[in-house]
Amino acid sequence: MSDIDKSSLLEVIDSHKSEEIIEVLKQQPQAIRENVKEVSVDMWGGFPKVIKEVFPNALIVIDRFHVMKLVNKALNKMRLNLELKGLKNRCLLLKNEVDLSRSEKLELTDLLKDSACLGIAYELKEELRNIYETSSTVKIGFKRLKSWLNSARIIFGKAVDIIEKHLTEISHYFVSKTTSGVMEGINNRIKLIIRQSYGFKTFESLREKLLACLFK
Repeated sequence: MSDIDKSSLLEVIDSHKSEEIIEVLKQQPQAIRENVKEVSVDMWGGFPKVIKEVFPNALIVIDRFHVMKLVNKALNKMRLNLELKGLKNRCLLLKNEVDLSRSEKLELTDLLKDSACLGIAYELKEELRNIYETSSTVKIGFKRLKSWLNSARIIFGKAVDIIEKHLTEISHYFVSKTTSGVMEGINNRIKLIIRQSYGFKTFESLREKLLACLFK
């Protein structure tokens, strides 16, 4: 758990069980917990229960990174099914269009010209990213996401079903554009600390080292 405003690690819990997570988080004063406005999470099913119990006034925000990751995974699977293997092809498809160089755009055009289905999937992926970038309110974002789901259902199937199930919490992103990108960065630093330390004998040793390095 992190404070995304301060980029600070707050706590590390040795469990994925909702009840145990709730027990640890409730050690924080109630006044502090009631003041939490938003909690940014992925689509793990245990989070809503934890947030409602521990942070009663917080809005549940499903992080846009995990939504895009779900769609990118489906797009990449389509690429592999078409036997368009290779890291270069993967990068061309999954990289944001705005970040492509002129030569990469030409290569992408060549890649997509032999599969209309893959081309449609790529355009849907970019449309979803554009919705995140340009929607100014929850109402607008929700409406555009709903329309996108109707267009993407045939192409992305299961991924669309998952997104639709969490659509309300996904749309909460447009309240403050909150993401858990800070947590992703902290996760990368945690992995580095673990590698440099050559492992830990106990979880408590790991927790103390991480908080010493990453708490601000």
